[in-house]
Amino acid sequence: MASAAAVVSDSRPHMDYDTKVLPLTGGYGRYNRIVVVFSWLPNFAVMLNLFSDVFYTLIPESYHCRPDPELLPSTRLPGNLSMLQVLNLSVPWVEGSGLSRCHLYSFHNNVSDQPGNAPRDRVSCTKGWEYIHGAGLQSNFVTEWNLVCSDYWKIPVQQICFMIGWILGYVFLGTLCDWLGRRRVFLLSISLSCVLGVAVCLSSSAEVFLLLRLLQGSTLAGVFLSSYIARLELSDPPHRLMVTMISGFFAVFAELLLPGLAILCRHWPILQAVVTLPLLLLISYWCCSSVFPESPRWLFATTQIPQVKKSLQEFSKRNGVCLQEELFPGETLLSEIDSVYGEDDRPSFHTVLELRHTRVIWKNCLILSFTLFIGTGIQYCFTRNLHRYSHNFYFTYFLRVLTGAVACIFLCLSVNHFGRRAMLLLSAIITGLSSLLLLALTQYLQGGLVLVLSIVGLLFSQALAMLSAFFASEVMPTVVRGGCLGLVLASGCVGMAASSLMELQNNSGYFLHHVIFASFAVLSVLCIMLLPESKRKPLPDSMKDGESQRRPPLFLSQPGRDNLPLLHTRHPLSEYNPDNYSRLVSATRKMLTKDNLPYRIHSPLLADSETHEQEQTQKEILT
Repeated sequence: MASAAAVVSDSRPHMDYDTKVLPLTGGYGRYNRIVVVFSWLPNFAVMLNLFSDVFYTLIPESYHCRPDPELLPSTRLPGNLSMLQVLNLSVPWVEGSGLSRCHLYSFHNNVSDQPGNAPRDRVSCTKGWEYIHGAGLQSNFVTEWNLVCSDYWKIPVQQICFMIGWILGYVFLGTLCDWLGRRRVFLLSISLSCVLGVAVCLSSSAEVFLLLRLLQGSTLAGVFLSSYIARLELSDPPHRLMVTMISGFFAVFAELLLPGLAILCRHWPILQAVVTLPLLLLISYWCCSSVFPESPRWLFATTQIPQVKKSLQEFSKRNGVCLQEELFPGETLLSEIDSVYGEDDRPSFHTVLELRHTRVIWKNCLILSFTLFIGTGIQYCFTRNLHRYSHNFYFTYFLRVLTGAVACIFLCLSVNHFGRRAMLLLSAIITGLSSLLLLALTQYLQGGLVLVLSIVGLLFSQALAMLSAFFASEVMPTVVRGGCLGLVLASGCVGMAASSLMELQNNSGYFLHHVIFASFAVLSVLCIMLLPESKRKPLPDSMKDGESQRRPPLFLSQPGRDNLPLLHTRHPLSEYNPDNYSRLVSATRKMLTKDNLPYRIHSPLLADSETHEQEQTQKEILT
């Protein structure tokens, strides 16, 4: 494996995939579109499992200790009292919140006073809790193991561990995507996620549930990442955005479907089995390789020439394009590949560790990781304001889902027209302004204005997160796209875990959390200006391509100059022309294979008229 420095300075000729290879195999043809459709289905299955965690950890709207007859006075036996009287006698009343959630009255023995005047103490619950279910499941992770009161901390810990699983999956399985390929990692991840999904249904304790969810989160990350990259690499520049945003609508559909599934399933093991079923159906991709083939772009970038030829022939055949060498072999794609890449070329694989030798790629990766971290982390600040406006679970849930759908539509309509960098900058500005206004003026604004600012901030923070992930997938080189995009998405999971950290501290650090993310949103505006623009441009395949990306200038001083280099690089001059060389090689091979006379000499460098004159001269000399 060559070092990144050697790769960046490598002047070996290569073919541009988007301009030379993809059009000759049918472009974004019928087969590419079919494979893209099948790559959307894993996104639906993964999002079902991801957002089901909301219902697994949903705390019931109301709960209190179950009365313990042994703690009541002997003169007040439960058989002589109604259920309401037993409840009022056993559970303390807390002013402003109703029945106490975590304490019972313990009366002294042999008392004859009235219950209201009898000496009593407050003790913790001894017989468990009674729950009043207002939304979602009737039994979940919380009610199954009574994770309330002193055990409440296990709920945010479970959410944090679930996000840690996603972080580990993005980092390690993303690297495997660059080593083993997109298809192999997808099949490995989908198989493990099915096994772990079934195992979660059989969890016997909160600790086992927590561990299995951590492991399942890592495998679900591999499914999402591998399908995301494969979908992108099968599309041409005009269709990349639309293909990615449609996968976002599949995620929205999964979120909209989950509340109904939770109500129908009623219990968390049944819901877990239902959301695991789509993953089980995706195992069929093992048997039918044509619905999720290996990315030919990744094979091409890693110089796996025999596999590249086989893959390109399959794509061209299914797209209705012929790559057989029939008439002019020198002008066909396969002959050109032979002329550019020698038979002795070995596959070359890279890792994200090689980013330390780069100057542009790591900068793009760091900035987009920062913006995605902000986009996911700051959403907690806006949703918490929605909770203040309405305590209804479904109001907050569906409002968040609908803003995600509007964010997808907004990106579809604007990004291809105004560019990736401009819309990312706009999203960061509006997110930062909304956050700062809520931070400074919440106590002076009316409830309606707070709601509007929260919705606007939530909308553009979701757009910021989605566009950061998409932007990162476009500017990262193919040879390290899995590892780099995994790092970017992992930073987004860190932002999602930040909200659980606030709940673990009972929201005691919410103000500081809001201040930090609002400041980060303002700082990201300056960082985004250093990014390149990838609109309608080919995806970078090699490390050298990633290093040569340019950012648009702030002001166009010259009409014909629309790009300025971020870092000054000199491109070596080369007289090598792969088109002419491939034609020469193919023409020579065709001449040698068609001439069967062993002693006939024919020079292709002489014109036909000159050859005819030489033959006439030879005849005259012989006669």
